[in-house]
Amino acid sequence: MTPRVQPVELRVRYAETDRMGVVYHANYLAWCEVGRTEYIRTLGVSYAELEARGLLLAVADASLRYHAPARYDDVVRVDTSIGEVRSRTVTFEYLITNVATGSRLVTARTALVSMDRDGRTIAMPADFRRQLEETMG
Repeated sequence: MTPRVQPVELRVRYAETDRMGVVYHANYLAWCEVGRTEYIRTLGVSYAELEARGLLLAVADASLRYHAPARYDDVVRVDTSIGEVRSRTVTFEYLITNVATGSRLVTARTALVSMDRDGRTIAMPADFRRQLEETMG
């Protein structure tokens, strides 16, 4: 079984670009968040529901590699997958491409830590962890 990839497409808004018409580098992290929350939603639970259950997922580490720029009005695709699941952490991997050209724009990774409402690290609920693990292939 191959790992599950969740795609989401976005059109680059003018506000996401710099003076040169190129997407400002930090906006790729926001697109990763869109990919991540949509990935979780496809598991049958929204991030808001996880928070209501007392589970918060905080980004503890993020890395991005820029391969080519996205520009105003481009349609980009964010493919999100799970890289690793542990009792207290989950790592998401992202591939951001230009839909029209297929060009790879960014490869990224974020590691999230499972926390309670008081900011203490906790184990992820067993059912949620199992759902994440099952999508890894």
